[in-house]
Amino acid sequence: MEEKIKKYIEKNKQRFLDELFELLRYPSVSAAPEHRQDMVNTAKHVAQKLTDAGASHVELFPTQGHPIVYAEKIIDATQPTILIYGHYDVQPPEPLELWQTPPFEPTLLDGKIFARGACDDKGQFYMHVKAFETMMQTNTLSCNVKFIIEGEEEVGSDNLAQFVNEHKQRLLADIVLISDTAMISLETPSIDIGLRGLAYVEVEVVGPNRDLHSGVYGGAVANPAIILAKMIASLHDSNNHITIPGFYDDVENLTEEDRDLLNKAPFDEEGYKRDLTIKDIWGENGYTTIERTGIRPTLDINGIWSGYIGEGAKTVLPSIASAKISMRLVPNQQSEKIAQAFKTHFEKLAPSSVSVHVKVLHGAEPVVIPTNSIAYQAAAKAIQTTFGKRPIPVRGGGSIPIVALFEKILGIKTILLGFGLDSDNLHSPNEKFEVTNYFKGIETIPMFYRYFSEMKSQVH
Repeated sequence: MEEKIKKYIEKNKQRFLDELFELLRYPSVSAAPEHRQDMVNTAKHVAQKLTDAGASHVELFPTQGHPIVYAEKIIDATQPTILIYGHYDVQPPEPLELWQTPPFEPTLLDGKIFARGACDDKGQFYMHVKAFETMMQTNTLSCNVKFIIEGEEEVGSDNLAQFVNEHKQRLLADIVLISDTAMISLETPSIDIGLRGLAYVEVEVVGPNRDLHSGVYGGAVANPAIILAKMIASLHDSNNHITIPGFYDDVENLTEEDRDLLNKAPFDEEGYKRDLTIKDIWGENGYTTIERTGIRPTLDINGIWSGYIGEGAKTVLPSIASAKISMRLVPNQQSEKIAQAFKTHFEKLAPSSVSVHVKVLHGAEPVVIPTNSIAYQAAAKAIQTTFGKRPIPVRGGGSIPIVALFEKILGIKTILLGFGLDSDNLHSPNEKFEVTNYFKGIETIPMFYRYFSEMKSQVH
């Protein structure tokens, strides 16, 4: 089977690459209203590619936001079913001036595909489409397969829960398989066994009823930008510990043994700093970088704005200052509870000279994936087959809202079979995806199907 898969991929390598480039040219920015038609066009394109790959049923489901693409191929009702999840929407490409190549004109440089969505998540979910085609064309498809490709992951997946609730029977499966995460490297493959949750808010500090002349009013009227900066600065103490009351109450504290195991994953701190052009690392005292980005909760400012930011001078005392703030959560923390704790605390921080508004935008729950399951063992064996070495289990720092949603509504666990790299500039200018990783994913996914099917049959 492995040789048949490899031969088919090699024969169609250029086409597989050309098709990914075609998908990457769609500016499917879910957060921007002006791209609404682009979202529809992208969904239609994905649906057609699933049909071309061999799906026997493909359907486009409209939502109050962007369409959801569903497809399936049922080969035998007695065989296991794998549910593939991915998203065709991408982050906004701004700031455009920092891109070395246009974000929606995919460019191949030094074995890397540069484009918005190259890794997150068009390149990674499209591996599954091409792996599916490969299995269909080589007569090696050993499981039933269902696809759910949405267009709102980057804006909180607001309409996905309703879709999943309304289509529980349609979505029944044995396991969810997602490629929207990273591995350590091609030399050191890994599988994410955990995701942090997310509480995402927008805050607004309001002062006078209009922008004021900073010379006439400065020193007599509270400046919302200064107040906001002070409030935000107070959210961490001198140990970079988050100061919101109750924030850590439900945090899962790992044993020293578990922490030692986690830190055995290869990590080059000097290389990490060189890659980011920083002189030193920063974070909560008492924890390593691996722990800070995997098992500890965080609070970060994602954007902050106020007053005049155009060229030249305009000496105003701004009327309003705003910021977007994200909190990454770890097992046992709940997004709604943390968002409310933040709101209560932040409002109390404000002096009477301003008013504060906190808007909760969206959230996601943290997830831990067992390593003793059939699905995990099948994924580990698949990687060992194609990479030549067993993967290391690691905790991912990002959030994928659908993982907890699938488990809550459908009772289905997830395997995170990611082929990106942390250095792929996700959500940043010059996002990229290694060509080698793209094809390695297409080669590995069929092996997961094979081993999952074999292991499931042995149990039954």
